[in-house]
Amino acid sequence: GHAEFLAIQENKAIVHMPESLSFLEAAPISEGAHYALCNIRASKIKAGQNALVYGATGAIGSAAVQLLNHFGVSVTAVCNTKNVALVKSLGADNVIDYQTQDFTKTDLKFHFVFDAVGKSSFKACKPILTHNGIYISTELGKNAENVFLALFTPLLGGPKVVFPIPTISKEDLLFLRRLVENGEFKPVTDREYSMEQIVEAYHYVESGQKTGNVVLKIAM
Repeated sequence: GHAEFLAIQENKAIVHMPESLSFLEAAPISEGAHYALCNIRASKIKAGQNALVYGATGAIGSAAVQLLNHFGVSVTAVCNTKNVALVKSLGADNVIDYQTQDFTKTDLKFHFVFDAVGKSSFKACKPILTHNGIYISTELGKNAENVFLALFTPLLGGPKVVFPIPTISKEDLLFLRRLVENGEFKPVTDREYSMEQIVEAYHYVESGQKTGNVVLKIAM
């Protein structure tokens, strides 16, 4: 639901927003980023290793590119033609335009493949993973296969699926706020809607066309 006020315990995931930002600029800081941060940590990827982010222009994917860059990871981002320049500006070392190239045919090998939109599969991405590579998707996959693969692939050796449950804490928000204040992370915002336009906002998000976040102006 959406409301102007929300009660939350002071020791939970709540911190003061960066003083330099407006409410509309600060609102999307934690949305995609907390999912991205959770999945990056679960992958256990290290500085100097390679990661691929599929769906690099969504709220989660655009945050993942920036966070991986902060952690010293070499990032290959997959996006559509119109957003290639945007993704490069977020810190991607390489960009694959899925409208002109099949990202699964790249010669690169990745320690971490992150499907931030849930449109690929472990089977399709397995050839581009290193021997101990990790595949994570934000979605369950066909017939919830990612849950089952997360249980069985670690037993088989080689690349495996991890399916972390997203969490967020006060410490996570403090970390994200610090990155914003240091100029190392900036959430991507596509459009802003008023509460009176909330149906239109949902229709736009569900169309799959958005880049980054869509922000609701709750109180005017």
